[in-house]
Formats: sequence, C-alpha cells, structure tokens
Amino acid sequence: MRLVVVGNGIAATIFAKTLRESGSDADIDIYAEEKYHYYPRPNLIDFLADRIPFERIFAFPEDWYASHNLNVHLKSPVIAIHPDTKVVEFANEKKEKYDKLFLASGSNSFVPPFKGADKKGVFTLWTIDDAYDILGYVSDHPNLTVIGGGLLGLEIARALRNRGAEVRVVEFFDRLLPRQLDTQGASILQEQIEMMGIEIKVGVATEEICGEGEVTGLRFKGGEELAAGMAIIAAGSRPDLRLPQSAGLETDRGLVVNDHLQTSNPAIYAAGDVVQHRGRVYGIIPATFEMARLAAANIQGQSKEYTGTIPFNSLKVVGINLTSIGLVNPEEDGYEEIRKEVREEGIYKKLVIKNGVIVGAILMGTKQGVSEIGRLITAKSDVTKWKDSLLKDDFDFTMV
Repeated sequence: MRLVVVGNGIAATIFAKTLRESGSDADIDIYAEEKYHYYPRPNLIDFLADRIPFERIFAFPEDWYASHNLNVHLKSPVIAIHPDTKVVEFANEKKEKYDKLFLASGSNSFVPPFKGADKKGVFTLWTIDDAYDILGYVSDHPNLTVIGGGLLGLEIARALRNRGAEVRVVEFFDRLLPRQLDTQGASILQEQIEMMGIEIKVGVATEEICGEGEVTGLRFKGGEELAAGMAIIAAGSRPDLRLPQSAGLETDRGLVVNDHLQTSNPAIYAAGDVVQHRGRVYGIIPATFEMARLAAANIQGQSKEYTGTIPFNSLKVVGINLTSIGLVNPEEDGYEEIRKEVREEGIYKKLVIKNGVIVGAILMGTKQGVSEIGRLITAKSDVTKWKDSLLKDDFDFTMV
C-alpha cells in the first residue's frame, strides 16, 4: 500500500510514527511545505527567547526518518489533490499516485482585517523562518506590541522581553487567555505578567497599524494611539482549507471527518488542526495525538472510533504553571463554581461542577492536584461529599 501524507507537523509525524511502531510496511511518503523537518511549534518560543539553539528546535534527529523508512520530501508542497484518480499534484507539474492519503495541512495564523497589516514591521510567528524574521527586526526596533493576549501572544511577549525589548500586549477581550481562564484568574495572571515588565492592555480593539510603509504605532477603536516600532499579530489560527476545498471534500469551519477520521472521500483520512469532528475544531495537541493514532489504526483496516477529546491544557504560560480542563466558563444555569486564590503567590484554583460531577477546572501557579482532578473529570466521579475540600492543599484524593 502506498500512503501519501500531506504536511509534516505533529499530526503527520505522529501518524507515520504510529504506523511504523505498529509494524506497518506500507510505503510512506511525507510531503512538506517547509524546508525543515518536523519541530514542535512551542520550541519556536524557546528559540525566540534564546533558551535553545537552532538544532534543538527539532523533535527528531535527521537520521530518525531514514531509520523508520519514512520518505520525507522537504520544500515539496502539494498544490492539488485529485480524489477521483488518487493523485496529488505539485507546483512543478509532478504528480504522484496514492492508495490512501492522510491530510494534515494544519492551520495558519489568523490576521484580522484591520488596516496596515501589510506594513513592514508586522509579523506573525508560525514557522522557523518567521522566528528569524522577528529576531532580525527586533534588534533595531526594540519597542514592540503583541496583538493578542492568548497563549502564543503572551509567550512571544515574554520571549522578546527576555531579549531586552520593551513589550506590551493588547487584547480585544476583557481578559487574558479568554479560552483558558475566567475573569478572576486572568486578573491574577495579568498582575504576575506586569511584574515581569510587560505592559498589558485588555478590552481594546485594534483598528489600524499606523506608519508610512513601516510600523510606527497602533490606533484603537475610539481613537487611542500607541507608539510601536514593530507589531506581532497573535490572534489565533484558522484551519488551512485550501487543499480540501479545491479537492471537493466536505468542509465547514474545518475539514469534516467521521468517527473513523475519514473525510467525505473514504480513501482520505485527516487529523489535527485542519479537522472538524462532530461540529468541533479542537486545535489542541492532545486531540491531535489521539486523532493521528486512531487514523493510523483505521487506515490499516481497523475500526476504532474517535469520540472527542476533553480539552486539557497543562503548560507554562510566561513561566507560570497553568492547567485548564474542560468547561471553565459555563454560560448556562445549573453549574456550581468553587474557587481558591492566593493572589500574592499567583495561585488560583477553580472547579466547575454540575450534578455532583466536575466538568471543568483551572489550576494556575501550581501543579498540585492536576492529575488527580483530571482523573476525576475523565471518570465523571461524583464529588458531592468532598466538593468543599477538593481545593485544600492537603486533600487526600484517594478517598474519591
């Protein structure tokens, strides 16, 4: 069987790795748009902050691919998929046949439609080359603004602050990390970030990046202006749907797949940021891992179902431990919220409970209880008897 893999990000790499570890002897060709082998995108932040050298960006040494009999074609972007003839097409008019195809085209940085986004000095961070471009510009323009107060925006801000730049973050929503935190937790995080020397402005809508050809500042809705020598847009990402749409595959907000990770064409499977499953686009690493592994099993003829992933982000944001699980900002009635904070230490804990079961949690500034609470959420355990004690530092989770 000849398998063609489009993309070489985390979904593609885990998919191919899983196939080889399961004993598959299929011919696997991976076609990459970039000139680099796979690297975890968070490593770009460490590179930007000068915490790791270039060679440590990559997940595997170059000889790993040969040892796993994976044919990786760098700088070989697929420009079209022809499902009827099972052919992929390249810019040089070269074409390759496949028996089955795994589509992992991922996502792209989202650039909001405000004026001036095409000026010199405006950047996004999505690739290694983006990181080099930012480093080349910031050395002469150390007064910068990051547009976006999500995970990526805050990490970019801290990385460049570590290099001595004067950094501020502007966020459209009324708080930082609107997907992972509530208002109370976000205010504690903002205090911690501001103590690092990073200015934060929330609740401001960027209308224009100002300057004659080069960035000189930002203008916000309402007329307020802010001087800046460069701007980095970190306003989230969107699934890259160019290939699936041109191939006639079913798309919505993402590339639609069924529970077996098949697209509307049964010979084409998909996983990762490009995918929409049961109406949901996840865009998180745990979901990508799970999808890629199940797709690898199913493309070999197994019948394993993907039923979704509970959002579980456990990471460090500007050096602060943060775990956000499940539903953390319920908008309907019937939910109970239990909180604990130690503001001076940057610690914030929150549980969201419905019908005695934890359905969401925030744990910031500590790792204590993360795995135990994650287990209770997954198991849908009834915690009614212990709900007032769960956030105590000395609580014994073996009782639940």
